[in-house]
Amino acid sequence: MGESKDYVSRTDELGNIHISEEVLAAISAAAALEVEGVSSLTNPSKKNAAKGVHVKLEEERVVVAMSVLMAYGHTIPEMGRAVQEAVKNAIESMTGLEVAAVNVSVGGIVFPQKEQ
Repeated sequence: MGESKDYVSRTDELGNIHISEEVLAAISAAAALEVEGVSSLTNPSKKNAAKGVHVKLEEERVVVAMSVLMAYGHTIPEMGRAVQEAVKNAIESMTGLEVAAVNVSVGGIVFPQKEQ
């Protein structure tokens, strides 16, 4: 229990809601992996797919940074924009928090395996 977690907090009429940054990262990772053309996240852990996703709060808005591996044959700007939209929509719909930015880096391209 020595590990401290950072939380994003919001207040509503019934009280406070605290959402772990790890939860926001998991939502982001899941949304990005659903986008056609995203092969995987870079730097993922087998235990935690969101390990390569970084989330922080700036002026009451969420900023996400992630790096993905793209499947060969997809257009980088289109895929990047689709990841940004998917992550933004997922976080906003699931948490009610506003997303300021989703910064996507393409860390590599995955080529299809040739059958022998």
